[in-house]
Amino acid sequence: MVQHSAARFNASFAALADVTRRGVLDRLARGDASITELADRFEMTLTGMKKHVDVLELAGLVTTEKVGRVRTCRIGPCRLEEEMAWIARYRQVWDARFEALDGVIDELKREEKGRGRKKRK
Repeated sequence: MVQHSAARFNASFAALADVTRRGVLDRLARGDASITELADRFEMTLTGMKKHVDVLELAGLVTTEKVGRVRTCRIGPCRLEEEMAWIARYRQVWDARFEALDGVIDELKREEKGRGRKKRK
């Protein structure tokens, strides 16, 4: 991860940490929506939804445009490539650990099965 993008990287994970904000992204993936539509959809106040949208906008995950009294939200320019690469590195680590654990479990099963056969004889 490049040092200058640490703030954006942290903002992305902070934005994605909340279930409502992930829901907003899911909704916006299907098309633009106003703050009012989003607030109604998630049964919250306009102020509460605006705060969620502000967090998403700070992370670059959402953009907004105000025309008259209506603020319309749409998916933003952030593509989460650095975040996905970071997650992929940890997934490789955990996949390797689970493979090693599978090997240990298989060995224990073979040993247990071998002991079971000796007892029957």
